[in-house]
Amino acid sequence: MAWTKYQLFLAGLMLTTGSLNTLSAKWADMFSAKGCHGDPEHAFSHPFVQAVGMFLGEFSCLAVFYILVCQDRRRPEPRMNRGQSFNPLLFFAPAMCDMTATSIMYIALNMTSASSFQMLRGAVIIFTGLLSVAFLGRRLAPSQWLGICITILGLVVVGLADIASGHSDDSHKLSDVITGDLLIIMAQIIVSVQMVLEEKFVYKHDVHPLRAVGTEGLFGFVVLSLLLIPMYFIHVGNFSDNPRQVLEDALDAFCQIGQKPLILLALLGNTVSIAFFNFAGISVTKEISATTRMVLDSLRTLVIWVVSLALGWERFHGLQVLGFLVLLIGTALYNGLHRPLLARIPWCAARMNLEEDSSDAERERLLNDGRVQACEDT
Repeated sequence: MAWTKYQLFLAGLMLTTGSLNTLSAKWADMFSAKGCHGDPEHAFSHPFVQAVGMFLGEFSCLAVFYILVCQDRRRPEPRMNRGQSFNPLLFFAPAMCDMTATSIMYIALNMTSASSFQMLRGAVIIFTGLLSVAFLGRRLAPSQWLGICITILGLVVVGLADIASGHSDDSHKLSDVITGDLLIIMAQIIVSVQMVLEEKFVYKHDVHPLRAVGTEGLFGFVVLSLLLIPMYFIHVGNFSDNPRQVLEDALDAFCQIGQKPLILLALLGNTVSIAFFNFAGISVTKEISATTRMVLDSLRTLVIWVVSLALGWERFHGLQVLGFLVLLIGTALYNGLHRPLLARIPWCAARMNLEEDSSDAERERLLNDGRVQACEDT
């Protein structure tokens, strides 16, 4: 069935804003400006300030949710499923995981290229798969195990490409590139913990997706904003690029923004794009399919890479092409994107039906366990 204009708009919005989110963050990192108290010109290296801006974007999804609720109330027959009442503290632990992982990834983005940053984020399926088996009792299909193995191979190829390009890259030292890549992979472990926590404790409640994203954004924004105060006094030596060599110098960030207003444009691009990206992603899942959302999320990696090459932010390396393709295959296998092709083969179609029945039974068992646990808690 052909897509409607609205569906095409949503797909384009998700692809565009998802790509802009990473590109605008990297653009901010590339600026240099004078700081406070006559400090000499230095790079804008403020990952925690950028993370606060990102959580502000997620927090704005809560405002969008209540705007949609108000519009729905004015209709003669309300159609919006607002979800059930819930304890907002359910989102605190996932929000703290999101806050930690996001901050680490913004530190890493200072050390490596935007395309490698986006590609290496594909490592999340490895740790999510393993943790879901260990803590959710889930059984992964053979194709998902194969997807995990192929993803590991893709990460190795991307890592080798970064090491090879690090020798000829003037903007990043080889040691920084390797450290950045390792930090990105470490952050994916935290992201996978966040996903498992959300699935185990949050998804059994009927919570609207925009409200869920906005609530996590609220917690992340408030907590990280408060943490900027002690970070201003924590000395970390050469690990920090700001003049005072503290964990985060928010005042220096604001002074640099005042000296070079284009930095503010990049930060606003990051904040606004994450808000629209979350909205578009949820809408694509609802209006088209979750599979389409996965495909678009993979395509934005390609867009980020092409734009980075076009702007001269990085150099072309053939190993990155191979790494991207291998990661794409691994992600597709893990998320079941191969199923429509195999469904045309009679024997494979019968096998897939058996796996789906088993998966549905397993999902029902997990949901029932969650309901029983909820009853016991009350």
